[in-house]
Amino acid sequence: MSIVQNPIMGQMRKSFANVNTYVRNGQNVVSSKAFIRKNMNTDSQKAQRASFKLISDAYQSIGGFINIGFPVRPEKQSPYNYFMSLNLPNAIDNSSEVPVIDYSLLQISKGSLPGVNVLSATVTDDGISLDCDSCISYGMSAAADDQITVLCRTVNGALYFAKQPRGTDTECQLVLTVPSVAKENIKFVYAFVTSADGKKASNSLFVALT
Repeated sequence: MSIVQNPIMGQMRKSFANVNTYVRNGQNVVSSKAFIRKNMNTDSQKAQRASFKLISDAYQSIGGFINIGFPVRPEKQSPYNYFMSLNLPNAIDNSSEVPVIDYSLLQISKGSLPGVNVLSATVTDDGISLDCDSCISYGMSAAADDQITVLCRTVNGALYFAKQPRGTDTECQLVLTVPSVAKENIKFVYAFVTSADGKKASNSLFVALT
Protein backbone atom coordinates (compact mmCIF):
# COMPACT_ATOMS: atom_id res chain seq x y z
CA MET A 1 0.00 0.00 0.00
CA SER A 2 1.25 3.51 -0.85
CA ILE A 3 0.10 6.91 0.44
CA VAL A 4 0.25 9.61 -2.23
CA GLN A 5 0.34 13.32 -1.50
CA ASN A 6 0.24 15.08 -4.82
CA PRO A 7 -1.90 18.21 -5.34
CA ILE A 8 -1.88 17.67 -9.11
CA MET A 9 -3.72 14.38 -8.82
CA GLY A 10 -6.40 15.66 -6.46
CA GLN A 11 -8.47 13.05 -4.70
CA MET A 12 -8.01 9.54 -6.17
CA ARG A 13 -10.91 7.12 -6.19
CA LYS A 14 -11.96 3.82 -7.80
CA SER A 15 -9.57 1.28 -9.32
CA PHE A 16 -7.75 0.34 -12.51
CA ALA A 17 -5.89 -2.80 -13.59
CA ASN A 18 -4.63 -4.40 -10.37
CA VAL A 19 -4.68 -1.14 -8.37
CA ASN A 20 -7.20 0.26 -5.88
CA THR A 21 -7.25 3.98 -5.04
CA TYR A 22 -9.17 5.77 -2.27
CA VAL A 23 -8.93 8.67 0.14
CA ARG A 24 -8.30 8.17 3.86
CA ASN A 25 -7.88 11.08 6.30
CA GLY A 26 -7.51 13.42 3.36
CA GLN A 27 -4.68 11.42 1.80
CA ASN A 28 -4.67 9.40 -1.41
CA VAL A 29 -4.06 5.70 -0.76
CA VAL A 30 -2.94 3.29 -3.48
CA SER A 31 -3.11 -0.46 -2.81
CA SER A 32 -2.80 -3.62 -4.86
CA LYS A 33 -5.72 -5.95 -5.36
CA ALA A 34 -5.40 -9.43 -3.92
CA PHE A 35 -3.79 -11.81 -6.35
CA ILE A 36 -5.85 -14.82 -7.34
CA ARG A 37 -3.61 -17.87 -7.03
CA LYS A 38 -4.21 -20.30 -9.86
CA ASN A 39 -4.85 -23.93 -9.11
CA MET A 40 -1.48 -25.58 -9.70
CA ASN A 41 -2.86 -29.09 -9.41
CA THR A 42 -5.30 -29.47 -12.29
CA ASP A 43 -5.47 -32.74 -14.21
CA SER A 44 -3.61 -31.26 -17.18
CA GLN A 45 -0.85 -29.92 -14.94
CA LYS A 46 -0.53 -33.27 -13.19
CA ALA A 47 -0.22 -34.96 -16.59
CA GLN A 48 2.37 -32.43 -17.72
CA ARG A 49 4.49 -32.99 -14.61
CA ALA A 50 4.14 -36.76 -14.99
CA SER A 51 5.22 -36.54 -18.65
CA PHE A 52 8.25 -34.44 -17.74
CA LYS A 53 9.28 -36.98 -15.11
CA LEU A 54 8.88 -39.87 -17.56
CA ILE A 55 11.22 -38.30 -20.12
CA SER A 56 13.67 -37.14 -17.45
CA ASP A 57 13.78 -40.66 -15.97
CA ALA A 58 14.34 -42.08 -19.47
CA TYR A 59 17.38 -39.84 -19.82
CA GLN A 60 18.73 -41.00 -16.47
CA SER A 61 18.27 -44.65 -17.44
CA ILE A 62 20.07 -44.27 -20.81
CA GLY A 63 22.41 -41.47 -19.74
CA GLY A 64 25.82 -41.72 -21.34
CA PHE A 65 24.54 -43.11 -24.62
CA ILE A 66 22.33 -40.06 -25.09
CA ASN A 67 25.32 -37.82 -24.41
CA ILE A 68 27.15 -39.30 -27.41
CA GLY A 69 23.99 -39.37 -29.52
CA PHE A 70 23.73 -35.57 -29.83
CA PRO A 71 27.19 -34.28 -30.80
CA VAL A 72 25.56 -31.58 -32.93
CA ARG A 73 22.86 -29.60 -31.12
CA PRO A 74 21.65 -26.00 -30.66
CA GLU A 75 24.12 -23.66 -29.02
CA LYS A 76 23.99 -23.58 -25.21
CA GLN A 77 21.84 -26.73 -25.06
CA SER A 78 23.21 -29.70 -23.14
CA PRO A 79 22.45 -33.25 -24.36
CA TYR A 80 19.87 -33.47 -21.56
CA ASN A 81 18.10 -30.26 -22.60
CA TYR A 82 18.12 -31.26 -26.25
CA PHE A 83 16.80 -34.74 -25.42
CA MET A 84 13.99 -33.22 -23.36
CA SER A 85 13.03 -30.70 -26.06
CA LEU A 86 12.90 -33.41 -28.75
CA ASN A 87 10.84 -35.87 -26.76
CA LEU A 88 8.49 -33.74 -24.66
CA PRO A 89 5.67 -34.03 -25.58
CA ASN A 90 6.42 -35.80 -28.89
CA ALA A 91 7.21 -39.19 -27.32
CA ILE A 92 4.37 -39.14 -24.79
CA ASP A 93 1.26 -41.25 -25.31
CA ASN A 94 -1.72 -39.58 -23.64
CA SER A 95 -4.36 -41.94 -24.99
CA SER A 96 -5.08 -43.38 -21.54
CA GLU A 97 -5.62 -41.79 -18.13
CA VAL A 98 -1.93 -42.10 -17.23
CA PRO A 99 0.69 -40.82 -19.71
CA VAL A 100 3.34 -43.30 -20.86
CA ILE A 101 6.36 -43.15 -23.16
CA ASP A 102 5.88 -44.28 -26.75
CA TYR A 103 9.35 -45.74 -27.26
CA SER A 104 8.85 -45.98 -31.02
CA LEU A 105 8.85 -42.15 -31.06
CA LEU A 106 11.61 -41.54 -28.50
CA GLN A 107 14.81 -40.09 -30.02
CA ILE A 108 18.08 -40.98 -28.30
CA SER A 109 20.34 -39.67 -31.08
CA LYS A 110 19.96 -37.21 -33.93
CA GLY A 111 22.15 -36.16 -36.81
CA SER A 112 22.94 -36.26 -40.53
CA LEU A 113 25.08 -39.42 -40.54
CA PRO A 114 23.49 -42.42 -42.31
CA GLY A 115 22.30 -44.97 -39.82
CA VAL A 116 21.63 -48.64 -40.53
CA ASN A 117 18.51 -50.25 -41.92
CA VAL A 118 17.46 -53.19 -39.76
CA LEU A 119 16.14 -55.90 -42.05
CA SER A 120 15.17 -58.25 -39.21
CA ALA A 121 15.64 -58.45 -35.45
CA THR A 122 15.10 -61.73 -33.65
CA VAL A 123 15.24 -62.76 -30.01
CA THR A 124 17.43 -65.85 -29.66
CA ASP A 125 18.59 -68.02 -26.77
CA ASP A 126 21.66 -65.81 -26.44
CA GLY A 127 20.06 -62.39 -26.86
CA ILE A 128 19.09 -60.34 -29.90
CA SER A 129 20.33 -60.85 -33.46
CA LEU A 130 19.98 -58.02 -36.00
CA ASP A 131 20.47 -58.39 -39.76
CA CYS A 132 21.18 -54.94 -41.22
CA ASP A 133 21.84 -53.03 -44.37
CA SER A 134 25.03 -51.20 -43.35
CA CYS A 135 24.28 -48.24 -45.68
CA ILE A 136 27.99 -48.19 -46.60
CA SER A 137 26.90 -47.46 -50.16
CA TYR A 138 25.89 -43.92 -49.11
CA GLY A 139 29.02 -42.46 -50.70
CA MET A 140 31.40 -40.34 -48.64
CA SER A 141 28.89 -39.72 -45.84
CA ALA A 142 29.19 -43.30 -44.51
CA ALA A 143 32.57 -44.68 -43.48
CA ALA A 144 33.73 -48.20 -42.65
CA ASP A 145 35.02 -47.06 -39.24
CA ASP A 146 31.69 -45.54 -38.19
CA GLN A 147 30.53 -47.16 -34.95
CA ILE A 148 27.15 -48.91 -34.80
CA THR A 149 25.65 -49.04 -31.31
CA VAL A 150 22.76 -51.34 -30.40
CA LEU A 151 21.08 -50.64 -27.09
CA CYS A 152 18.55 -52.76 -25.22
CA ARG A 153 16.72 -52.17 -21.95
CA THR A 154 14.72 -54.83 -20.20
CA VAL A 155 11.57 -54.25 -18.17
CA ASN A 156 13.52 -54.69 -14.93
CA GLY A 157 15.77 -51.76 -15.88
CA ALA A 158 18.91 -53.62 -16.99
CA LEU A 159 20.72 -51.97 -19.90
CA TYR A 160 22.76 -53.90 -22.48
CA PHE A 161 24.70 -52.66 -25.49
CA ALA A 162 26.95 -53.82 -28.30
CA LYS A 163 29.16 -51.76 -30.57
CA GLN A 164 30.94 -52.60 -33.81
CA PRO A 165 32.28 -50.81 -36.92
CA ARG A 166 30.01 -50.31 -39.90
CA GLY A 167 32.47 -52.22 -42.04
CA THR A 168 32.74 -52.47 -45.82
CA ASP A 169 30.08 -55.11 -46.53
CA THR A 170 26.66 -54.08 -47.76
CA GLU A 171 24.99 -56.19 -45.10
CA CYS A 172 26.11 -56.87 -41.53
CA GLN A 173 24.95 -58.80 -38.52
CA LEU A 174 24.92 -57.46 -34.98
CA VAL A 175 24.52 -59.72 -31.99
CA LEU A 176 23.59 -58.27 -28.61
CA THR A 177 24.05 -60.66 -25.70
CA VAL A 178 21.17 -60.42 -23.21
CA PRO A 179 21.16 -63.32 -20.72
CA SER A 180 17.94 -65.32 -20.30
CA VAL A 181 15.89 -62.81 -22.26
CA ALA A 182 12.34 -63.21 -23.54
CA LYS A 183 10.66 -60.88 -26.02
CA GLU A 184 8.00 -59.79 -23.51
CA ASN A 185 10.72 -58.73 -21.07
CA ILE A 186 12.33 -56.25 -23.46
CA LYS A 187 11.25 -52.63 -23.09
CA PHE A 188 13.09 -51.27 -26.15
CA VAL A 189 15.91 -51.80 -28.63
CA TYR A 190 17.58 -48.93 -30.53
CA ALA A 191 20.34 -48.72 -33.09
CA PHE A 192 22.31 -45.62 -34.05
CA VAL A 193 25.64 -44.75 -35.64
CA THR A 194 28.39 -42.34 -34.66
CA SER A 195 31.48 -41.34 -36.59
CA ALA A 196 34.83 -42.64 -35.40
CA ASP A 197 35.75 -39.22 -34.01
CA GLY A 198 32.38 -38.83 -32.28
CA LYS A 199 31.57 -35.57 -34.05
CA LYS A 200 28.61 -36.90 -36.05
CA ALA A 201 25.66 -39.14 -35.30
CA SER A 202 22.69 -40.64 -37.08
CA ASN A 203 19.06 -40.52 -36.08
CA SER A 204 18.24 -43.32 -33.66
CA LEU A 205 16.20 -46.22 -34.97
CA PHE A 206 13.62 -48.00 -32.83
CA VAL A 207 14.01 -51.71 -33.58
CA ALA A 208 10.87 -53.80 -33.80
CA LEU A 209 11.44 -57.40 -32.69
CA THR A 210 10.08 -60.43 -34.49
